[in-house]
This record gives sequence, structure tokens and C-alpha cells, in this order.
Amino acid sequence: MGRTLRSIFLLGASLAVAGMLAGCGAFKPASNAKAMAPLKQETVSRLAGMGSSPGAGMMVRIFKESSELEVWKQTASGYKLFKSYQICAWSGDLGPKVKEGDRQSPEGFYTITPGLMNPNSNYYLAFNTGFPNKFDRAYGRTGSDLMVHGDCSSRGCYSMTDESIAEIYALARETFKGGNPSFQLQIYPFRMTAANLAKHADNPNMSFWRDIKEGYDRFELSRAPVNWDVCNREYVFDVPGGTVLDAAGACPVTVAQNIPQAVKDKMAADEAAMATEVANLADKAARAAAEAQKAADAEAAAKARGEAIGSFIGGLFGGGQQVQGVIDPSIIPPIPRPRLHRSA
Repeated sequence: MGRTLRSIFLLGASLAVAGMLAGCGAFKPASNAKAMAPLKQETVSRLAGMGSSPGAGMMVRIFKESSELEVWKQTASGYKLFKSYQICAWSGDLGPKVKEGDRQSPEGFYTITPGLMNPNSNYYLAFNTGFPNKFDRAYGRTGSDLMVHGDCSSRGCYSMTDESIAEIYALARETFKGGNPSFQLQIYPFRMTAANLAKHADNPNMSFWRDIKEGYDRFELSRAPVNWDVCNREYVFDVPGGTVLDAAGACPVTVAQNIPQAVKDKMAADEAAMATEVANLADKAARAAAEAQKAADAEAAAKARGEAIGSFIGGLFGGGQQVQGVIDPSIIPPIPRPRLHRSA
């Protein structure tokens, strides 16, 4: 009986650990009422006001450092920002997910299809990021059930409030109903500005971040989701139609050179600005260090002077005891008063 109970306990513990490592995709029997809740009239009106509609194309961007999730919607003049939502929590540090169980949230470009939507999530509602994608697999990265979900808690995922994920989920659902087969999810460590890149210039993920920055720059200039693929274990963008790429193989010349001049100009300007900002930050850090050292030296000198004065006065009065350079008045001998002269 004891062995049986122990076996049941160990099995339960193992399943619990396995569930934790699997990510945030747990299912539970539930009604789909949440998943089928209609968009609020306020949301529909706001979409119309920006020249879009519930069935129009959609794109999502996530920025880890500022904990923001943006929903962009297609209009006649390109994609426009519909709304920015605050992310309750995301796991790990800045940088991509590498392996199952590292409790790290992914970064990169992902394609969300209807099959990745989870109406029965234990975390209110959810959609799977699609990790690992072609790029992740080229590096042998592992992980499963990496979600954007509700419930404001995270184990390698991006968690939202239930109210936020309900609206995001409904927007995605209506996008699919409008005939769009997918929407794009772009995940960045931060907004890919020269200042932010300079701030993290010594991060070991910088090479990867420079790679995904090209996709960021293309969207900033075109206001349209990027067409991405992978070769040479790098993201490449706007690959000519019909081109089949090997994720680990060399990139064809036509792909490697397929960078619009406006994107090249922006990348070059940002690199120059980043170099300037890195130099400024290094100079600022050097000045701060010098000021700190100057203050420390001044404090040490003041302390030394105080001790020297205390020693001198102590010796003058017969070696009076000192406490941090101060004479103890209780041990200083009294100074004799002058004798009074009396008249005869």
C-alpha cells in the first residue's frame, strides 16, 4: 500500500513538472462562449474610424522591454496602429528562447494560423506563437506551447489581462473570418532604435538583434507585414516568389542583395547613430566613474586629516583617548585657574 501511494505521488509530481516545462498551452474542458464573444461596438466603430474593419488584415508586434503588445490593422493606405496593450508578464530576459524549460519567451517572426488559436486555454484564451519556426529549428532550438494568453501569469509566454486577450482573440478570429489565412507576429526585445541598441551594445544577442532589425526597419518604412524566410541561418525578407531556401544553406545572390535602398539608408544611419551613442555612453560612464573616484578620494583624505588632527591634540594633552579623531573630554586634565591676589 505504501509503495502504491508513493508511486502515485511520484507520478503526479512528474506530470506537474512536465506540465510546467511544456509552457502555457494547457487545455481544460470549457465552453467556447469566451472565444465566440462578439467585438464590442466601440471596437468596431474605432476600426471604421481608422479606415479598417474586423475582417481586414491584422499584424501584432511585441516589445519585451516596454511590455507592449501592438495590434495593427490593414487600411487602404497601409497598416495602421489600432491599439497598444500592456503585457502583464513575460518570462526570462531579453533575447530569444533557446531550449525547452529555459523559461524564456521567444523573439523573431512568426505566422499565426487558425490552428494555433486556443479557445479552451487554462489561461482564459490564448494563441500559440508558432515557436519553433524555421529560424529556430535551424539552430536546434526547442520548446512547445509558447503562448500569448490571459490570466496575467507567465512561464515562458506573454500574458495579458483577460480583458485584453479577449479583444485580441476576437480581432484575430474576425480577421480569419474575413478570409485572411494568417496574421504575422513580430517579437522584439525592444523598439529597434539606435539609442536602445546602443544601451545593449555589449549584449551577446546583438548579432541576432541586428538580423531581426532589418524586418523592423522594413515595416517601419512600408507599413506592411514583411515576407520573411531563412537561409544561412539568418532571416531574409521579401524573397522573390517561387524561391525555395534551405535554412542552413547559403543564401542565393538574388536574396542577399534584395534590400531596398531606403532600408539600406536607414540601417546605415542607425548604425552610425548607434556608434555615436555607444561612444557617448562610454564617455558618460567614464566621467561618472571619475567623479565617483574623486569623491572617494576626497572622503579618504578628509578622514585621514581628521585622524591626524586627533592624534596631534591627543599627544598635546598627554595622549588623550580618541574616537575617530575626537578627544574624549572626560580624560582631559582640568586647566588650573589663576590664583587670586588679595589686598592686605
